[in-house]
Order: sequence, then C-alpha cells, then structure tokens
Amino acid sequence: MNRIVGYVLRRAQLALFEDFARRFKGLDLTPAQFSTLVAIRENPERRQSDIAAALGIQRPNFVALMDNLERRGLAERVRSGADRRSNALALTPAGAALLERAIAAQAEQEAAIRERIGEPERLRLIDTLQRLTAI
Repeated sequence: MNRIVGYVLRRAQLALFEDFARRFKGLDLTPAQFSTLVAIRENPERRQSDIAAALGIQRPNFVALMDNLERRGLAERVRSGADRRSNALALTPAGAALLERAIAAQAEQEAAIRERIGEPERLRLIDTLQRLTAI
C-alpha cells in the first residue's frame, strides 16, 4: 500500500489535518473556514458564488459555512457594488483579527513541514500536488 499514490496521499492528508486541528484548536476554525476567511481577505468584495467556486465548495455547503461565519461575527455578506442582485463577502474586524492568529498558526505548521522535509522538497511537493489536481 505504501507505493500507491492515493493511499500515501490520504495518509499524509490525515496527518496534516490532525496537526491542523491541534494547532487551530484554540481558534475554533476548520480547514474550510480558514480557507474561506483567507479567500475573502485576498478577494475583497467578490461574490459569494465566486469564492465558493474558487475553493471548490458546493453552493449549499458554502451557504451553511458562511451562515456559521456570520453567526460568529467573522464575515459578512454585503450587497455587491457591481451586481446588486448578489452578495459580496467581507471580513469583519473580528474575522480579520482571528485570521491573523490563524495565519500565524498555519505558518508554524508550514515551518514544521519545512523542518521535516526541507524547503526544496516542500516546494517540489506543492508543485507535484498542483499537477495532480489537473487529473
């Protein structure tokens, strides 16, 4: 099994998610919530459907995710200036502050990976995984 890409990739994903959960425990953020907050920050005033598509999250799941982030006061839907029929997404000040803490935790995880496999290998792994997403 250790020579089957899908098996080894899944085991690595599980290990990274467990580490993520440990590092983010005090932040009360899931990987999907973290990715969403990052995407909102990096794409100000983008439509909800654009962010969902960019993250590969199905619309009904993304609506529930955004409902949760809004309830927690971390993100908000605002009328889009470009298209008043749709919602744009924005971080609240509380969401921006939490995201800064989360980015620091994520940077610690990246540093641990870098320490374990080295920077050239980390970059090569990212490149390889990105090529696999095109299958």
